[in-house]
Amino acid sequence: MMDVKLVVDLNRCQGYAQCVFLAPHVFTLHGEESLLYDAGPDDGERERVSQAAAACPVQAITTDIRPQSHEQ
Repeated sequence: MMDVKLVVDLNRCQGYAQCVFLAPHVFTLHGEESLLYDAGPDDGERERVSQAAAACPVQAITTDIRPQSHEQ
């Protein structure tokens, strides 16, 4: 399992919504330009989140994907 964390620079985001099309369970547009997102989506969304970050025309999405720690 992997830990998926992402950050969107909302000052950089221009509302092109490529991320919404590629990962609709993680990203949604609220109104015409306000982006909402899940900062810690489950591992099943990892590939879609990576594709969404790569497709962002203004590179507003940063991802951090690493193996889940097994701390107790």
